[in-house]
Amino acid sequence: MLFTVYILYSSPADTIYIGRTSHLLKRFYSHNEYGHDWTKKFRPWVVIYCEYYDNKAMAAKREKQLKSGKGREWIWGKIRSELSTLGFISA
Repeated sequence: MLFTVYILYSSPADTIYIGRTSHLLKRFYSHNEYGHDWTKKFRPWVVIYCEYYDNKAMAAKREKQLKSGKGREWIWGKIRSELSTLGFISA
């Protein structure tokens, strides 16, 4: 099974969501259509970044890295420098 670590961006709220799933399309639909307590406040979401892993432990480790202060700093730097021109952020 393939696991995806993903970053969602809400342009109206200028906020991000970092998550991990084994079914990205289903999870993305869930964030935008059903939402959870936190994510439904900031709709609509767009997927701006994905990484793929062969096992859940590696994906969980990377998700934790991205949620750290340095990870979020890297993400916001990429958003400010790349998102408006590319529509996504690169690795």
